[in-house]
Amino acid sequence: MLSLEIPQVSSEAELTPKNRLLLVEDEDLIRDMIVVALEEEGYEVHTAIDGRSALNFLQSPNVTNGESAPDLIILDLMLPEINGLDICRLLRYQGNITPILVISAKASETDRVLGLEVGADDYLTKPFSMRELIARCRALLRRQRYSNLSPTPVQKFREISLFPQECRVIVRGEEVNLSPKEFRLLELFMSYPRRVWSREQLIEQVWGPDFLGDTKTVDVHIRWLREKVEKDPSQPEYLITVRGFGYRFG
Repeated sequence: MLSLEIPQVSSEAELTPKNRLLLVEDEDLIRDMIVVALEEEGYEVHTAIDGRSALNFLQSPNVTNGESAPDLIILDLMLPEINGLDICRLLRYQGNITPILVISAKASETDRVLGLEVGADDYLTKPFSMRELIARCRALLRRQRYSNLSPTPVQKFREISLFPQECRVIVRGEEVNLSPKEFRLLELFMSYPRRVWSREQLIEQVWGPDFLGDTKTVDVHIRWLREKVEKDPSQPEYLITVRGFGYRFG
């Protein structure tokens, strides 16, 4: 079961006191425990008990126009009505780039990789402590805020144009939808063409020092990014694997 330990209210000034979070969890006890922990940290929490009510909330007018849009979604996978994987797929297909933290009892490597491939930004397996949940929420919110403040001008490399302040990418004349992590990876690669990055360096630059997962996350996002920017992902021209070292761009 989950740890009942609730961390003390954070004094870090870097966090916005009223970040809005959407928690989608069908188990009453777990949902109530998480709500208490998040509200103790100063977050504003909206809850949903099944996939359909979560989507109804996310597609409501107040959310789609930005007034009540969550800054982070905490999403269980095994939900009534619509499961969490389908919610991830649909949100990313619709261009919704809100960070998603999956919480699930499915703990195998296959389950974690699948969750990341369909659009989750992080994956936390049950049981977990509230302290770790808060740390992961904090890291995702911080990375999202930093990416939105990027002052870098338009970057171009061959057939790819990246617009940091608009969070847009044009590939061969067509706009492509990238998740926040995919966008940050591409932005980093385009800022340093031909530089070789290790997986650990990419984790540090894109996910940040608070990231608690493993380096397989990098491989998943690289593969997903190739599918969106390469003509032939099996023969990449941009995102090149440097065996024994990591990846380079161009």
